[in-house]
Amino acid sequence: MKQNNLKNKIWIYFTFFSIFILAGLWLFQVIFFNAYYEYQKTGELTRIANKIASSYTTNTFESTLDEVAFKNDVCIEVISGELLRYSSMSLAKGCLDNNAEAYTYKKTFIESGLSRKKYSIVNNRFKNKTLIYAMHLEDDVYIFINASLEPLGSTTKILASQLIYATIITLLLSFLLAYFVSKKVSAPIVKLQDAALEMSKGNYTVDFTSTSDIKELDDLANILNQAKEELSKTEQLRREFLANVSHDLKTPLTMIKAYAEMVRDLTYNNPEKRNANLNTIIDETERLNLLVGDLLELSKIQSDVDSLHLEVFDLNTLILNILDKFKYLEETKGYQFIYENKKELRVLADIRKIEQVVYNLIGNAINYVGKDKMVLVSVIETSNAYKVCITDHGKGIEKEKIDLIWDKYYKVDKTHQRNTYGTGLGLSIVKNILVKHNYEYGVESIKKKGSTFYFVIPKEK
Repeated sequence: MKQNNLKNKIWIYFTFFSIFILAGLWLFQVIFFNAYYEYQKTGELTRIANKIASSYTTNTFESTLDEVAFKNDVCIEVISGELLRYSSMSLAKGCLDNNAEAYTYKKTFIESGLSRKKYSIVNNRFKNKTLIYAMHLEDDVYIFINASLEPLGSTTKILASQLIYATIITLLLSFLLAYFVSKKVSAPIVKLQDAALEMSKGNYTVDFTSTSDIKELDDLANILNQAKEELSKTEQLRREFLANVSHDLKTPLTMIKAYAEMVRDLTYNNPEKRNANLNTIIDETERLNLLVGDLLELSKIQSDVDSLHLEVFDLNTLILNILDKFKYLEETKGYQFIYENKKELRVLADIRKIEQVVYNLIGNAINYVGKDKMVLVSVIETSNAYKVCITDHGKGIEKEKIDLIWDKYYKVDKTHQRNTYGTGLGLSIVKNILVKHNYEYGVESIKKKGSTFYFVIPKEK
């Protein structure tokens, strides 16, 4: 497997970048220097020719020729017919002699009928390359502009010598700089990596605080610290969940086994005691079945396997039907369920899931009801929604713990006890159903006075 750590990567990229820059300098300052110089000179002659041509019909033509020749160090000849009308030989250096070679290129251009042409010849006088720009203005008027290219061989050698030293020094400096930069950048990342490795082993006490002055690394450290906190909470809840599920599974199984053995060994011939024991077995089996059902329901909701089936129904009728199921608690254990609404409340939602929400919230109120054993159900109507509230007069919930009660098996009192009603998964199921519907929900609680759980369901339009 290919192994390239960040420090080496940064060092390599930094070094190659330096080499690339130096290679560019060598190419443009040494290898292509002569060609670039000639290209620039050719462009300069073109601009000079255009300036001369534009001033030809003006009174400043000859003064323009002098100015251009002097300032740009070029040689200009104007020939009219066979006569030399103007020459700047005295104003610039490196001009061509009027020898046979010069006569040949001039004659060739005049006979060619072209309006403009560029030449490149060797000046025998100075033994260097000369650029020539020939231009036909009108009738028999021709202008020849030539510029001598300075010998650049020695200049190129000097540049090459300088670049050798510059290359060595630059490479050494880039190696050192790349090393320190890569070390500075990679050190905090390596630290974060080591801390993340510790966290992956279950150590949630690690600290991801970054000592870097790089914003992205600081942001990453903050995100990892947040993730650590969330994972720590999740791990704690997971342990509690496993402990509680194990307890709630073990208890009914133990009781079922104990009462079954009692029926087999002791009460099989006593109908009254036998039936009582069998009823206990049935009750515990039902509790076990309810727990498994809630676990499956929660799993389906959280995995989005169970989709919503929306329909219009009367919320008032739904609440009344649910309260009827708790009548036996009023008759056998003295609970009071108070609900006074008589008005039709039409809503559009998944009736089965909203039924489960109301059922679970009432069940939760039963588990934490006060000494008065009173559960209040009310519906507050607004312009476009109904706020359903379930209130108990129990011991209430501390503010810092309100956000945690919606988690699976979370208990305000950490001492685990069996619920009077339900499985301990009710509020988690409520939360997931309401989130899936995108409904507002929450709880308002006062310590030692009770709690009100609520959700807001839109009216049917």
